[in-house]
Amino acid sequence: MSYTMLNNEAIRKYDYATESLEGAALSFIRDLCEGLRFDKNKATSFTENNLDFDGTSLKANQIPYNMEKDIDRLCLENAVNRFLKSGKKEDAFDVYFCYLEMFVGDYQKTRRMIELLSEYEVNGSSLLMKHRDHYSHSVYVFILGLAIYKSNELYQKAYKEYYKISDDKEAAAHYLQYWGLSSLFHDIGYPFELPFEQVCSYFEVEGDKRESRPFVAYHDLDAFISIDDKVKEELAKIYPGRSFNTTNDVFAYVLNEKMGNVYGFTEDQMRTFLVEKPTQPNKFNHYMDHAYFSATILFRKLFEEMDIEMHSEHLDALTAILMHNSLYKFCIAHYKSEGNKPFKAELHPLAYMLMLCDELQCWDRTAYGRNSKKELHPMGCAFDFSGNNIKAIYLFDEKEMEKVNHFKDEYIEWLQNPGKGKAPGLKAFSGMYIKKNGVSEFQKDIGLIVDLSEIHLNVETGLAEHIHSGNRSYLSNSNFINLYKFAIILNGRWGNDGWKRAKLAGQEELYLSDSKVVEEFAKRFKDLSLEYKLSNINQAKAFAKYLNMIGCFYTDKAVDFEQVDRFTDDELISIGKAEHQRWLQEHYDMGWTYGKPEKDKRDFERKHWDMIPDFSGFDVSDEAAEQNYIRLDKAEQDKDTDPMECMLAMLKMYDGLRIYRL
Repeated sequence: MSYTMLNNEAIRKYDYATESLEGAALSFIRDLCEGLRFDKNKATSFTENNLDFDGTSLKANQIPYNMEKDIDRLCLENAVNRFLKSGKKEDAFDVYFCYLEMFVGDYQKTRRMIELLSEYEVNGSSLLMKHRDHYSHSVYVFILGLAIYKSNELYQKAYKEYYKISDDKEAAAHYLQYWGLSSLFHDIGYPFELPFEQVCSYFEVEGDKRESRPFVAYHDLDAFISIDDKVKEELAKIYPGRSFNTTNDVFAYVLNEKMGNVYGFTEDQMRTFLVEKPTQPNKFNHYMDHAYFSATILFRKLFEEMDIEMHSEHLDALTAILMHNSLYKFCIAHYKSEGNKPFKAELHPLAYMLMLCDELQCWDRTAYGRNSKKELHPMGCAFDFSGNNIKAIYLFDEKEMEKVNHFKDEYIEWLQNPGKGKAPGLKAFSGMYIKKNGVSEFQKDIGLIVDLSEIHLNVETGLAEHIHSGNRSYLSNSNFINLYKFAIILNGRWGNDGWKRAKLAGQEELYLSDSKVVEEFAKRFKDLSLEYKLSNINQAKAFAKYLNMIGCFYTDKAVDFEQVDRFTDDELISIGKAEHQRWLQEHYDMGWTYGKPEKDKRDFERKHWDMIPDFSGFDVSDEAAEQNYIRLDKAEQDKDTDPMECMLAMLKMYDGLRIYRL
């Protein structure tokens, strides 16, 4: 039994290949993480005589405590599966949200950090010559790391030996927590690198060198890197006899302890690198290292702002982040030099996995930079993790066949006369396609960074139909920076008399502008379980789909279309049916079934009268959802349309958007 506190027969069984990315990652969550975050002093199965009801569902004390933890794990599993199917950043958001709620504890305190990365990257990166997405990329890196751990006994062994954990499930839970921290937040410092690159791009002239251009540097960082007294005390417990004044001091010490002898650097040398990284980028080939800022920001966020209890593994995650970009390659290993030593997992398992996955994850990344948009990048990757190895077939859009064939013809012509100028290229296709001694430049570069002597890597290329065809995006366009706030309002208005009166008076925006109302809504939202929080979030995300369906869209641009202040009755019915289908699918994915339990037992039995009677299977068709919607009474149908009218007011208030009819 993978979920000991749920009905496993009501949970979908995936048909992904065991050694695929999807199969391995989802199996990691379902099979290796049994009992994740359980309190062993409480009921761990339904067979026990005295079930506790210390867990939260819609309300507190509705379900057993460990049942809530199993539901949380299923939420994460479904979030990962949704993202792998869509590749959308809105679904990447769900993975971040689940991880933070499960392992950090309060999304409200960290939301600005990760939402800023998405918002700033989308708006600021178009000014660059080269730049690709880092928000969804980080979620792919996270998932890839889960899949490699699940399928690779050699890495599992190295990880368990490093952390002295013998139990497989305990080790997997430990890895999930600290790998999630390493992977999901390894690029949050990019807003520091983007201005640096923008200045470089502004002054760029073809053929010139970076050292001839103006550059940005960061100074007066004392307050940014200083450590308060309380955190110093926590560090002293982990490293007795040591005293640290700055994050640079901590990182230099930890890295030197782990690998100073292997790579021949001292603590003082490492501290100097860290001091100069943000202040003197001219010493590092005129590049700014976002990894330095990612690690430093996360240190302050976790231990000073959120007051998280510090463990040595947190410092391992932070130093893994610190190393993943240029620090390891050019300051520690000098990875393209004669004496290079590819990094071994036993030195720092989290750093090894992050460097490996960060290099492998180059598919399905939105191109923002002006040149990046013109280049050919892989849209997907088919993995085979069998035999403790990694086989990656990077898939390029078959619609780019003409571009690919043109490159191949040019390359064959060049091979016949190699002295005739520079070899033609087609980034990133050529770096994976062209091989010397059976190894592409892409694969060779990864082998210089991390040791692949035991975990063998094989990289191939292929052409395929676009993997996200038909499910990518809608005409409505927003960065949805307020997605979390939308969810708070959608939940808070349920049963709220003030909202009902405001809606009847057409004063929804005025009502929601009252900070006390929003604070009360936020408190109510915080008291929900992860399952119900995600349900509100996914309801808000679905709005763009529903607008597309009825021929409407939202935008922050002034456009010459009819503005929508209210939906027609027919439009509301269409939205209601679609929202009911979404609600049904969400509940079947979470193991709910049809039934008529007493209301106070509904969440414990996971049965609901609004589900489809006599339904078998897990995928709800539009037709089945419509038939079920028709059988519901008016009050129940209104639950599917009221939230969408609420979105009209929220989009205006929080995103400055207006809705138009085509």
